[in-house]
Amino acid sequence: MSTPRQHVTASGGSGAAPGPHAGSPHDPVPLWNIANILTVGRIALVPVFLVLLFVGDGHDTAWRLAATGVFAIAAITDRIDGQLARKHGLVTDFGKLADPIADKALIGAALVGLSMLGDLSWWVTGIIAARELGITALRFAVLRHAVIPASRGGKAKTLVQTLAIGLYLLPLPDSVEPVAIGLMILAVALTVVTGLDYVVQAIRLRTGVRRSETTRVETVDVGNTPAEDTPDGGRAVGEDAR
Repeated sequence: MSTPRQHVTASGGSGAAPGPHAGSPHDPVPLWNIANILTVGRIALVPVFLVLLFVGDGHDTAWRLAATGVFAIAAITDRIDGQLARKHGLVTDFGKLADPIADKALIGAALVGLSMLGDLSWWVTGIIAARELGITALRFAVLRHAVIPASRGGKAKTLVQTLAIGLYLLPLPDSVEPVAIGLMILAVALTVVTGLDYVVQAIRLRTGVRRSETTRVETVDVGNTPAEDTPDGGRAVGEDAR
């Protein structure tokens, strides 16, 4: 006759048996999973996009449509890789870091390309590029302590940037220009706001790490205090009573 302890052990300590597709929580997530491959593929599409964008004088309708198509495919993979990573438990530190970098590479290349072609003001490209480079440097600066993943605000910013750039890339009639300008202004605003949010996160993270280190050092110092330095000379309270 088995004991209750044996029943719990046999069932894995839970009331229900694990599903057929459930993996062990201790199984390592492979680095080269489908989500990370899509992220790396998005980075690889950046030079392809730039080549297509600058064919001829950069304003040929056919090549402009081809460049827009590559840009759209790369942008769509940003949505897909995140969903796959979360759905199938493929989230890795590499993915958390590489995904926003891939976004910045694609967006930055498009902005610089459009500005070089005279289709977008350089001040827009400068503000967005400064924010993206600054946040990337900040991510690497705090990488020793933790990874700051892309926030919802950051994802919204990337979406608006993508839509605005798409309108600037497409050979559309002049009547659509006010819509493209409005979206780009919104993208710049979101870029600045979310950039400040990342800075606040990094400061809080660094502050928390310093507090943790200080607490750990104080605990070690207390544990190593010699008995003769303690108020009671290291004797237990009960010793005086005896």
